[in-house]
Amino acid sequence: MILDLTIAIPVRNEEKNLPKCLSAIGKDLAKHVVVIDSGSTDGTKEIARQFEVGVIDFKWDGKFPKKRNWYLRNHTPQTKWILFLDADEYLTEDFKSELREALADDSKAGYWLSYSIYFMNKQLQGGYPLKKLALFKVGAGEYEKIDEEKWSHFDMEVHEHPVLDGEVGVIKSKIDHQDFKGVSYYVDKHNEYANWEHARFLKSLEDKDASSNWTLKQRLKYRLMKKMLIGPAYFFGSYILLGGFRDGTRGLAFAILKMAYFTQISCKIRESRTEQKILEESLRDTSYSV
Repeated sequence: MILDLTIAIPVRNEEKNLPKCLSAIGKDLAKHVVVIDSGSTDGTKEIARQFEVGVIDFKWDGKFPKKRNWYLRNHTPQTKWILFLDADEYLTEDFKSELREALADDSKAGYWLSYSIYFMNKQLQGGYPLKKLALFKVGAGEYEKIDEEKWSHFDMEVHEHPVLDGEVGVIKSKIDHQDFKGVSYYVDKHNEYANWEHARFLKSLEDKDASSNWTLKQRLKYRLMKKMLIGPAYFFGSYILLGGFRDGTRGLAFAILKMAYFTQISCKIRESRTEQKILEESLRDTSYSV
């Protein structure tokens, strides 16, 4: 039975990953599959058409909404459910089986999904799990509204989460997330993430409503970002408590890079707040002299 489901795949230059992603979905799972393309210059769109899926072009203007919310607002799916899937995320048979069971339950507004994590071309066995709220009923909500001014170059919601009206369930079977773009890409990507995260934190200090829809995990994360210990705390939790050490030197390297990422965010926040304090003191001294 084909599910009353649209699978939307945001892409840009994903000709290497997209064929496997679409093959894993198959022909008998969802009513509609659509690719949302951000100006690919490779064969991404041609591959999508070969698989007979829809293609929608998207160009970001640097403001709200980004790609996923833009799609929900301007190309609202005509199905009951929407699943957002990245091109390097491949649906497993176990996941598809559990998905069919989950969507038969009409009491849920959405589902948290679990993903495998690959680092240096091999799946990690330990560390913090990767979960995303990427499956929900059409009309049950949308991703957080954040008024940003190009805090990063990413045109798609990454750390924003959907705010849904209703109960949220969990699908335990994992989606296979095979990110093989290499360490250099990983470092560059997380530098962009750090820029975005630090800007969002500063925005939340100015606008208290900005944090009104944060999850418990987000509240804890941004509270810890005020302190330089967030990096070591992540390392301890990931590598020691959650078994990152089971992955040997790869697990150690992964935990160190993530520790550096969170430390980088904390440093950016501290640097910006210090610069703001210096500016305020300078303006105050100027007003006194006048």
